[in-house]
Amino acid sequence: MAALPDRASPDASGALVPDERLRRSTRPILVQKFGGTSLGTPARIKKAARRVAAAQRAGYDVVVVVSAMGDSTDRLLSLASRVAKEPAARELDQLLSTGEGVSAPLMSMALTELGIPAVSLLGFQAGIQTDQRHAKARIVGLTPARIQRELAAGRVVVVAGFQGMGLEMEVTTLGRGGSDTTAVALAASLKAQACEIFTDVDGIYTVDPRLVPSARLLTRIAYPEMLELASSGARVMHPRAVEIAEAYRLELHVRSSLHAGPGTIITSEEGIMEDRNRVRGIAHEEQVARLSVVGVPDRPGIAASIFMPLAEADIAADVIVQTASHEGVTDMSFTVSSADGKQAKRILDGVAKEIGARTVLAQDGLAKVSVIGSGIRGQPGVAAKMFKTLSGLGINIEMISTSEVRITCIINADRIKDAVTGLHEAFNL
Repeated sequence: MAALPDRASPDASGALVPDERLRRSTRPILVQKFGGTSLGTPARIKKAARRVAAAQRAGYDVVVVVSAMGDSTDRLLSLASRVAKEPAARELDQLLSTGEGVSAPLMSMALTELGIPAVSLLGFQAGIQTDQRHAKARIVGLTPARIQRELAAGRVVVVAGFQGMGLEMEVTTLGRGGSDTTAVALAASLKAQACEIFTDVDGIYTVDPRLVPSARLLTRIAYPEMLELASSGARVMHPRAVEIAEAYRLELHVRSSLHAGPGTIITSEEGIMEDRNRVRGIAHEEQVARLSVVGVPDRPGIAASIFMPLAEADIAADVIVQTASHEGVTDMSFTVSSADGKQAKRILDGVAKEIGARTVLAQDGLAKVSVIGSGIRGQPGVAAKMFKTLSGLGINIEMISTSEVRITCIINADRIKDAVTGLHEAFNL
């Protein structure tokens, strides 16, 4: 495709006016996202670039979203821990965002070497606006004008994922896996024809194949099922990315970057014909902690008093269980990630004194295991089979939580592999 002017051309008077050709591109837009493992070495970057080049030559305007190379993020976190015991969240965002700031220009260079015009953009240059929550920011706006101009000029646009810009040009990051969210948000904003998520696995499996070698690759999965899988510990997709895809009815294609396998399509329930009436997958999440506020006065507003301070500290509570009231008091238990456990305990110790609760108990070393599938809605036997399977394995259930498409049990983390393997077999996945 011949290069077009970047922004505008002069009219008869010499004034700059928008070039009409920038508004008339009929080429479909394709968004491709490459994860860190897919970009872990220069050789892998070149391999990914060849895949991008093939799409561009096939007639697409391509936007590429990249994660940091390999374990770059972990190495940056390690560096931070060596200079500060508790690095400020703002400074961590400034530091961690440099990972994608390296991989984006390298991808652009690799494409240029293949004869494909390309340009790299950081999150703020791509128009990605977020709220002010460092390390857990959410995209609140997207102005892709720069991307559209570059595409119209015949270039592949390589965007640094995982990052955006808050107020006063503050650099923010979207949390682990946030590059997925960047890709899906861009695809929705640009009205892309497709969004491909390239990763180091073949697609979405019925269970983590590292734990269960007999895991089956799913050809299609519905948004609600994928959202529950992602929220319950499956690491292939970021939950926020799935939420955005469902809101905009955008199909996602999760594929391996290492070979040309079929992958998995994440789509609407109407687009799923297979396995509509059965469990679709098993998810697990380790490093879970349980907090129990004991002897809570049973009165209106007490739950808000407990959970609002946690929300203000950006700590997400899950699997919430309240016991029946007895003599005007109750106990309230819930889970958080182990990383948030100590901070949650400090906050709740203060809350307990304010509300007159007896004490706060904390337990680490737990894990979540979840049975997921749209078929759960109309099948009361699913819960019974799950509980019977865990009982038969001698695994004690600490807590239980359910939704329309998920049943989650909290168990000891040292039994998670047994639980996942047993449930996968029990539900014949």
